[in-house]
Amino acid sequence: MIQYFHSDALVTMATGLHPLQLPVRISGNMSKGAKKSGKQGTPGFSKHISLLIKNRMLRTLLKTTCAQTLKSIRTNASTTTMSRSNRLLLQDKVALVTASTEGIGFAIAQRLARDGAHVIVSSRKQQNVDRAVAELQKEGLSVRGTVCHVAKAEDRKRLVNTALEYYGGIDILVSNAAVNPFFGKLLDATEEVWDKILDINVKSAALLVNVVVPEMVKRGGGSVVFVSSIAAYSPFQYLGPYNVSKTALLGLTKNYASELEPKGIRVNCLAPGLIKTNFSSLLWKDESSENTSKNVMKISRLGEPHECAGIVSFLCSPDAGYITGETIVVAGGSPSRL
Repeated sequence: MIQYFHSDALVTMATGLHPLQLPVRISGNMSKGAKKSGKQGTPGFSKHISLLIKNRMLRTLLKTTCAQTLKSIRTNASTTTMSRSNRLLLQDKVALVTASTEGIGFAIAQRLARDGAHVIVSSRKQQNVDRAVAELQKEGLSVRGTVCHVAKAEDRKRLVNTALEYYGGIDILVSNAAVNPFFGKLLDATEEVWDKILDINVKSAALLVNVVVPEMVKRGGGSVVFVSSIAAYSPFQYLGPYNVSKTALLGLTKNYASELEPKGIRVNCLAPGLIKTNFSSLLWKDESSENTSKNVMKISRLGEPHECAGIVSFLCSPDAGYITGETIVVAGGSPSRL
């Protein structure tokens, strides 16, 4: 906050005296009133400031004091700004992030941990978990990991128990796990394809929420974020079942948001566009595919995982305390309306 000082106050700070107490040598023309009365008088500070500043020592003291005062104000303002910007929005929160050893999931886990959360990363493969945990712990982040195939009830329970064992509770769930074993016309999608995609991408996400909610309630509430896709709004060609599964997550978000609000749990959704990850490589691995995808973007480039991570951290933070049931699209301006 900028502070303004009356000139009398500055003189007092510089000399220890009120301006009227200073011995002032008056030279030159006196005021008309003084001439008439024949007296020098004791005019107020504001009437003879021009005479005061002729005093070389006072002028130097004023300059020094003003400079020091302004420096102090700027330093305090800078310190306040830095302390606000460096505050950890998720300090000591406990977060579960599924499919979080690479790509968007890894970036989310990393960002949540950097913002102060204790994070449990997970993957279907132990070696991926070990690698991700080691990389994040090198940064000094509070991260643990466990194997979790989200379609298996025992693995979902293990994920929850890992958080309870290491950190004593759960505040945040980011459901990022997804598969897409099919590329082709929707009419050619088999029952097996439909079962696998809906089982992992939709049903498992809902069942994991059901397991986590009781633990969030114990801590007074929490935050859930489903990771959907721009494909929920603008279907990718030849990815029909996957597109449908991602649209289903929008509905899941709305329904859970209404149901869990009385428990103090907010539920939101992230819809990434074409983000440069291994999972989406089919859509950008060659120049032709990449250019086709870019044609629908207002920002003509691929997104990066970290550009999704910050949005998720925000949605899980107190700054988003009045946001629930919403889907945030991070897609470079791609069309995103149902």
